[in-house]
Amino acid sequence: MLRRGIPCLAALIGLAASCAAGAAEQAPAGEAKGLTNPFFALCIGTHDTRRRTPAQQAKMLKELGYAGMAHVGLKGLPQRLKTLDENGLRLFQVYVGVNIDPKKRKYDPGLKDAIRLLKGRETMLGLLVGGRRPSAVEGDARGVEIIREIADMAKESGLRVALYPHTGDWVERVEDAVRVARKVDRKNVGAMFNLCHWLKVDDEKNMAPLLKLAAPHLFAVTINGADSGARGAGWNRLIQPLDRGSFDVYRFLKTLKALGYTGPIGLQCYGIRADAGEILKRSMAAWRKLSARLAAEEK
Repeated sequence: MLRRGIPCLAALIGLAASCAAGAAEQAPAGEAKGLTNPFFALCIGTHDTRRRTPAQQAKMLKELGYAGMAHVGLKGLPQRLKTLDENGLRLFQVYVGVNIDPKKRKYDPGLKDAIRLLKGRETMLGLLVGGRRPSAVEGDARGVEIIREIADMAKESGLRVALYPHTGDWVERVEDAVRVARKVDRKNVGAMFNLCHWLKVDDEKNMAPLLKLAAPHLFAVTINGADSGARGAGWNRLIQPLDRGSFDVYRFLKTLKALGYTGPIGLQCYGIRADAGEILKRSMAAWRKLSARLAAEEK
């Protein structure tokens, strides 16, 4: 999703009393009904048939009711911030590639400047960490060293770092993100749960225990419509608009809410070949229906 033609992004929950990661996102007292999580969009321009500019994207997101968006890579970051600021929207995440192969460059040298540019904003760095075979624990020492280096830079600007499980990368599974985050042992480093990548490599029956495992470390979640029972399938089945697909997104969100997760939830749009405006409009309508359904159950 973010590179090598593989889709980008989806992340998960926080136990009510122990999820410090989501504490900053909690809703005010009296607003506990439905979904109170900030809802943002990511990868909205990958296959947008309208080829919208950053300014047009920001205006569209504002009109549709999204809280903001994520940005892929460091190129165009100043312009992205400008267009979002002009529309009163938030930049939730910036996705950055990291390589733990000692023979390769660790990360874009422009990352330091980007971190300074983001100082004081509630923006996370979403790290896609490659350079070893998926889930290889022998990469932990090198990976931990590099992530600590990034985390310490991020801390100076008040930023958090979320490890993004991505199919085919070293950090491929949610379990990998949790394992590495624990070893990094920095308060500003946590994990993401990306629905499409989880469905690609795991069995759906593992959802609840995996969410519980991730809870103490969970910084963000990404969702989308998808087909159930499609492990290993193509992204056209695993990344769909939120109102499509047979996977029970309601049950997923209900589990998150029951566990107390209050952090941001992103809409994964990578590779959906259509007018992004229509995809975002339909998905927002689906999000609101899901929220209303949860609220009705809480009465």
